[in-house]
Amino acid sequence: MLNPRHFAAAALAYLLPTFPLGYLWHLNWFHAHYEQLQMYRADVIIPMGLGSMLIQAAIYAALYPRMFAGHSWGRGALSFGLTFGTLAWSLTVLPVAAKYRMASVADFVALESAFTVLQYLVVSPLIALAWRGVTESRRAF
Repeated sequence: MLNPRHFAAAALAYLLPTFPLGYLWHLNWFHAHYEQLQMYRADVIIPMGLGSMLIQAAIYAALYPRMFAGHSWGRGALSFGLTFGTLAWSLTVLPVAAKYRMASVADFVALESAFTVLQYLVVSPLIALAWRGVTESRRAF
């Protein structure tokens, strides 16, 4: 059974850095670059993005102890980041680049790949920290 305190801490460890980082990255720091790509709506629907992040936060908080329990903090963070960072990249960057019209596929892939790396460099150690010391047995799916 998931410990509610660790679960909430892990979910917040994902959500609290991801929302501002995503907002600043896409709508502030690199907004002009995304505008040049000519692929995003003028009126971004922020609640939908936040909803997506809430779902991701809950899934990651639930999966971490099942997949990485018993690992050291560093090994858990690295394993989580490599596993879910790669999955996120494959679900968001590659299919968007393959399906959507944009001025430069290479620029989009570079921007979104850099964002994904930064995001998981930030959240992976925080999620591992939230679950540190928990030794829930790993279960097969």
